[in-house]
Amino acid sequence: MKPPCEMVVWYVIPTIRSELAKELLKLGMKQKEISKLLDITQPAVSQYISDKRGHGIKFNDHIMAMIKEFAHDLKEETATQQDIIPRTCKICKMIKTEDVLCQIHKEKDKIPADCTACLGSDAKCS
Repeated sequence: MKPPCEMVVWYVIPTIRSELAKELLKLGMKQKEISKLLDITQPAVSQYISDKRGHGIKFNDHIMAMIKEFAHDLKEETATQQDIIPRTCKICKMIKTEDVLCQIHKEKDKIPADCTACLGSDAKCS
């Protein structure tokens, strides 16, 4: 059984980056600008935008609104590169509290019926 943090690394963070890159593109930023801002390569941005990386998870409307607001703040420069880690962590924490992580864990790993490993959740991954 994989720990919940592995689910975050493999699925949640890439999906957050993917959705963030797509929103920044919609706001008129170029892939090269996005790569510099997010401190990732331009090919990684291309893969996020084309759903070759960071896809397969559907975030709820509340999480998507947080990502869109973050993209807007980055584009308007009311948020900076220094805000990327804390804002990404804030989104990730919200994902945990809304039991999204538990659902991802159920879909992506073989877990016992009495699993209580998912952080931020009182629900069991069963």
